[in-house]
Amino acid sequence: MSINIIMIFKAILLGIVEGLTEFLPVSSTGHLILVGDSLSFTGKFANAFNVVIQVGAIFAVVLYFWNKLFPKLNDKRQSKRVFTLWGKVIIGAIPAAVLGLMLDDYIEAHFFNSRVVAYALIIGAILLLISDKSNKRVRCETVEELTIVDSFMVGVFQCMALCPGMSRSASTIIGGRFMGLSREVAAEFSFFLALPTLGGAALLKLVKIGLDFTGFEWVLIGVGTFVSFIVALLVIALFMEYVKKKSLAPFAYYRIILGAIVLFMVFSGKLI
Repeated sequence: MSINIIMIFKAILLGIVEGLTEFLPVSSTGHLILVGDSLSFTGKFANAFNVVIQVGAIFAVVLYFWNKLFPKLNDKRQSKRVFTLWGKVIIGAIPAAVLGLMLDDYIEAHFFNSRVVAYALIIGAILLLISDKSNKRVRCETVEELTIVDSFMVGVFQCMALCPGMSRSASTIIGGRFMGLSREVAAEFSFFLALPTLGGAALLKLVKIGLDFTGFEWVLIGVGTFVSFIVALLVIALFMEYVKKKSLAPFAYYRIILGAIVLFMVFSGKLI
């Protein structure tokens, strides 16, 4: 029983980490790997757990942006905007979906380790700083102003997040800023892209494993998913207010510091 309680606490902690980091440009997968290594929560089930609990973050996006994501039957203009938005989201999700299907097994086998996460954190931080400071002209102040090309190119940038530590949120925001999106629009479209991207990743993982979990493992997944949903909902609201007024530089500096600490621990033999 004590082991079960410990595992539940681990699931709660990892759910908090997922909810805190999924939509911030700091890499949820990277943090889950690092925290999982620290908690000795590794292996096949741990990798599946880290992906599936992202469903909680998906539900948080759906709830927060409900009015923008679902049409009102009695409002034709709003319905048209919703269907147009979904078209852009689907187009933006295509690049990562294609590469993810092709490279999923290879990435999990070779990139899911602390050393790769550390390098990706630092590289992503540099790109985040460059994109946030070099974008002098903002073309898109609302998601409605996004073009099909903008959507696809942001999706291309999202492919960087296939490497753990790069961050899906950071990759899409970097792409959005380079394409001329305001911070707010880049963040908002990043949330929308999360729906098919995270949902598809979770479904792919479940199909590969074949739902081969024990009853207690399903409990752990449920706990982690619920916690990630609650925390992610709060983070989305706070982050959307933050990006309206402030730079993303603090997140980049955090990534650099964390990456340096992880590299030190790797080279000192304290992490793999």
